[in-house]
Amino acid sequence: MNNDDRSSTAPSNAPPTDTSGKPVNVVERDLTDPDRATAAVDEVITPSSTRTKEQDAEALQRKVDEIERKVADGN
Repeated sequence: MNNDDRSSTAPSNAPPTDTSGKPVNVVERDLTDPDRATAAVDEVITPSSTRTKEQDAEALQRKVDEIERKVADGN
């Protein structure tokens, strides 16, 4: 039995390289590439923090309060 077949299908642990053989940080490359096709998907799937949502809700509530005061004053 030849075990060499397994090694050709096993994933490589070597870091990805560019055409010149230099290592490439694919995560950083993908995050900094403005034309990447997955940008919209990442924005939809990646949830924002709870604190950010709380801050947005507080800002919205301040605007609502301001509008209600104006309406109550008749302006």
